[in-house]
Order: sequence, then C-alpha cells, then structure tokens
Amino acid sequence: MRKSSAGAVAVGMAAASMVGFSSAGPAGALTGPVAMTADDLPTWQTNGVVWTLAQADGVVFAGGTFSSVRPPGAAAGTGEQQALNFQAFDAASGAPTSCRLSFTVGSGIATVRALAVSPDKSTLYAGGTFGSVNGTPVSNLAAIDIATCTVQPDFKVSVSAQVRGIAVAGGTVYFGGNFTSVGGQTRQHFAAVDSATGALRAFAPAADDDGKALLLTPDGSKVVLGGDFATVNGADSHALAVVDATTGANVRTYPGFIPPTSTVQDLAADATGFYTGNEGTGGGVFDGRIAVDFATLNQRWRDTCLGATQAVQVYKGVLYSASHGHDCSSMGGFPQMPDRQHLLAESVGNPRPLLSWFPDTDDGPAGTEQIGPRALTTASKGGTDYLWVGGEFTRIASNGNRPQQGLVRFANTPDTRSPSVPQAVTAALSTRGAVRLSWQASLDLDDSALTYTIYRNGAKIGTVSASSTFWIRPTVGLADTTTEPGTTYVYQVAASDAAGNTSARSTAASVTTYGTATSTTLTVEDSADTYVNAGAPSVVYGAAQQLAVRGSSEYDAYLRFDLPAAPEGMVLTGAQLTLRTSADAAANSTDPVTVQHVTGSWTEADTTWTTRPDVDPAAVGTVPAPAAAAEADYSAALALPSLAAALGGPYDLALTSAGTDSAWFWSREVPGGSGRPQLILTFSRP
Repeated sequence: MRKSSAGAVAVGMAAASMVGFSSAGPAGALTGPVAMTADDLPTWQTNGVVWTLAQADGVVFAGGTFSSVRPPGAAAGTGEQQALNFQAFDAASGAPTSCRLSFTVGSGIATVRALAVSPDKSTLYAGGTFGSVNGTPVSNLAAIDIATCTVQPDFKVSVSAQVRGIAVAGGTVYFGGNFTSVGGQTRQHFAAVDSATGALRAFAPAADDDGKALLLTPDGSKVVLGGDFATVNGADSHALAVVDATTGANVRTYPGFIPPTSTVQDLAADATGFYTGNEGTGGGVFDGRIAVDFATLNQRWRDTCLGATQAVQVYKGVLYSASHGHDCSSMGGFPQMPDRQHLLAESVGNPRPLLSWFPDTDDGPAGTEQIGPRALTTASKGGTDYLWVGGEFTRIASNGNRPQQGLVRFANTPDTRSPSVPQAVTAALSTRGAVRLSWQASLDLDDSALTYTIYRNGAKIGTVSASSTFWIRPTVGLADTTTEPGTTYVYQVAASDAAGNTSARSTAASVTTYGTATSTTLTVEDSADTYVNAGAPSVVYGAAQQLAVRGSSEYDAYLRFDLPAAPEGMVLTGAQLTLRTSADAAANSTDPVTVQHVTGSWTEADTTWTTRPDVDPAAVGTVPAPAAAAEADYSAALALPSLAAALGGPYDLALTSAGTDSAWFWSREVPGGSGRPQLILTFSRP
C-alpha cells in the first residue's frame, strides 16, 4: 500500500562501531504525546454513513444514514441487525447494546446528524432529519432517556428543518442547523430550548446560513458557533462567531478570519480553548484546524494542511482529527499525495510537527462524498480509553485494506502491532576491512522512533535507533569494525518498539571481507524442538511456541541442530548454546538448566514423556538460572568432544533441571522467528 513508499527517502548515514554499540536509548512504546495506539480493534459495522458520535458511561451512540449493523469482518448483507439511523455500542467490545432506536421520516431520507449527552449522563439529545423515533412523533430534535432507551415524551419541540449540531449545558439544549423556525417562532439557524420540556429560550443569534457546530465556554456564559454562515446578527463573521449564551448577542466576531470558501464543520474544546475543523471548496481554501484561547478568544495557532477536516477531538493534550488530508507540506509534513491520510494528530500547544499517529481508512464507496471519517468521540470502560471513529469509509487502509464500514475504534493500550520489516538491507566493504550496513527505515503507525537490532551470522551484535514516518523513510546505516579477514558475514536487521513489538528479520545481506580468514563464527538455528511433560505422559508438544524445563513435576526439552562441516583448514574451538525466555510473565526461573547430549532417537511430531529418548547423563553445559524478566537471552558454553564428532550431521541436546521452578523458553515456532534456540560455533586455524 502507499504508506510503505510515499515520500522521498532521506539519506542519513550514522556510522558507529559495533563494540558495545547503541547509538540511542530504546524507542518509546508510543511516540509521545500520542496516547492512542494506531491498532484498529474489532468493531461492528454499519451499512451506511455514520455522521455523529456521542458517549456516556462506556456506551457509544452512533447516528447517521444507515439501516443495519453487522459484525466485524462480515460482508455486507451478512449477520445484519436492523438499525434505522441509530445504534448504541459497548465502548470496550465494539458490539451493539440492546438500545436500538428507529429514526424515520414520512417522506424523503431520514438521518441523524447530531448527538449530545446531558452533563448528568441521563439524556441523549438527537438532531437530524426525522419525524418520529420508535413511532413517537418528533420534529428533527428528540430527547432520549439513556437508562430506558426511550423517547422522553415531555420534551416537545418542532424544528422546521435539519439539526446539524447540539450542545447541552445548564438546563439548556443549544442547537444549530438548516432551520429558520423553532416552535413556530423565527430562529435563523441557531436556537436553544429547555432541556426538560423543549420550551423555546430567548437565545436567538441570527445567522444567514447553516449552523453546524456549537460548544459552550467553560463558564457557560458564551457559545461558540460554527457553520456555513457569512454573517451573525448582521455582522461579518464568516463560519465562526462567539455569542452570549442567554441572548445570542455577538461577543466576538471574526471578519476575514476564515476564507469565504471555507466552513467550520466541527468544534472541540479542552480547559484552555477551542479547536475548529474546517472544510474548503475551490481555490484559496482553508482545510485545517485552528486553536483559539478561551481567555482572549484570539487565535493560538492554525495548521494549513489541505484536505477537508470533518471532525476534531481532544484527548490528553492531543488534537485528533478526521479529514482527507492530501498535502501538509506547508506544515513540514507529507507532500501532495494522490492518496489521502484520513486521521491525524497534533499537539494542542503546537501543530508542528504532525504527531506520529497515522491509522487510515479509505474515502468511502461511490455514491457518497468520499470524504472518509466524519465523526470522533472518546469513551472509557474497564480502565481503558477508546477513540471511536465514524464516517462513510468501507476499509481500514492501515491494516491491509481490511473491510470495515462506518465505524472503527482504537484504544490507549496496548500497542500490539510490530513495525514493518526493514527493507533494502545491504552490506558493503569499506576501507580497512570494515563492513558498512544500510537499510530503509521501517514504518510503525504510532511510533516514529524505532530501535533496530542487527544480527551477524544469526547473533545479535548491536542496536541503533532512528525515526521515520510514512512519507520519510530514511536510510539508516552503521559500520561493523569488528570483522575478521577473509570471512563471510551474513547480516539481518529487525525493527522493534519499546513495547516489545518486533518485526521479522530482514532479508539477509552477505559480504566476504578481504584477506585470509584465521577464524570464523557460524550460527545454527535448531531444526526441530519439543518438550515432554511427566504430568501428561501421552501429549505431544512439538508444535508449541515454548519449551518447558523443570525438575519436579518434570518437564524436559529436546533440541536438534544440523551442524555444518568445519571450514577447510579449521577446527572447532568454541560452541555456545543461546536460549531466550518467552514473553510469559512466569518464564523466568530460579533454577539452572543442565544441557545434555541426547543419544536416543526422537521426532518433533510424536515424542511424548512415555517415548522420550535416552540421554547421556554427563552434562555438556549449564545455562545459569534464567532469573531476569521475560524475553531475556541466556547462554551456556558447551563441551566440544561429542559436538565436534557430529560436525556435518545432526546433533541433539536435552534441557533438564533438578529444581521445582519451571523455565519457559521460545521454541523454533516463536512468532517472527526472533529468539529461537541457536548454536554459535567458532572455528579457528590450528
């Protein structure tokens, strides 16, 4: 997909010796201040557009233009449940709740365009184009009791046309839209009613065109208005104005602040200010976001990315936005692209640079505006926070174009996806026998700073850190100055974040140094492994991802290595077995592990405790107690006589213990292949 190749490659070679090498500290699990992962979670889908989202107490409400919902991954028409323009979802599972409301209209197309929850979380207010909810007559604005999922009959208000935005505070429901009358009285695109009865309030700012978004200042004294209008109360204030919360009189107007070709589609706020999401059409447009301080009502910053912004949401100091961004070069971000980046993040203090958070959807199907995401909200449940995204998209572009229509969600934890595999790994000779390595930086959609582990002949020899984004994938490089003459080296690179997500190793690059070799080191990965369990004497564990070792109740593990022949003119002078504890929290042990030579026959496919092979009682090595945390490497020097005699053929080892504390090591089936058992063999000229 485009994310792997977009943007020019910047070359930044960082040369360093491998000796004790680490050019920078480890990368963070998420590159701050981003706190949401880019890992999309399984979420039920809609069969149409989601225009608006709201949440209360771990429940997310979705409104739009759709008629059914279906399970994650299900094709259209599969497993569908009726949902006429509205559905409530469990924030943590992504599944629908029992709250189902049907928004309908006598003629035309019914739609829900605005949702807002009362401060006490008891009432959901819905606006749009509809004439009834579950058969109860309403007129484009309704109040829903959240506990019972029923229409509140005492809330009665007639709105002449579509409602596009709602804000609730202090016993008052403020709303904006396409209407020109409310309750039979003139209201030009903005109005307010009593939150319990729907009785019309005095609030009456007169806008000359549609209202789309509203929010109140923290003290409740003022209302921020956004929309398509050019004037408010006769004053020039295109797309944005601040008015008195009681009367609707102008408090602050913004002549010339937003171009006449642009509108305000959405508003969000934190304790210090509010943020606009803007959409433009034609030349000279403004499509980005603006931050305005509540204290002064003056601009703090604006970004100038191109690609209409439909929704904004603040979470932990980050402004998340839904747009179809295609050019952020004026912000020092990605250049003009044929494809679009639909989700972005920036600091509320400064929009530059764009933060490293780049999950992505598609634009949506033919027959829609093909804008992509249109609504955002955050919700919490079970100690986890979720960012929900709604819109007209049908696929998650950042996850292999996985089908997913209308809704998707992300969480603040855990970060589970690995960076992409490093590409274009090369190894070339430089002066004085050093080997210069280079590779293209990997991509991780919520981690710009990644750590790269370099393997030489299968053994880890160092790390280096570098940053990358989907439009800048720099070439990373270093020099290996610890090589021997006349020796062939094979290099691989893996990328990881500090959460422990690690890519598979890259394609190998090999090089032979100048001169005649005096020694060489070869790394051999095991070709078969399994363990047996005295407590389950007939169970085969050959396909398990872990190997278990314990004295009582006994677990024994078996490893097979296909040994190379000694290089011509050389003899075996050293052998080391390396094991890595698994990611299991209980993988470590307080007991050492004894390494023995297996003399009997066994196979990975059918060896059990009952059929376990004979083992030479003499130890050929000892792995020290693997007492550290999970995912740690442990090694044992091995006695050479029996191993040297087996060169050029298979050699089998057993792992046993006399203790009662089990140790768990990765087997050769470890995901990604990193951490499987290895033999490191050293050959020298006599």
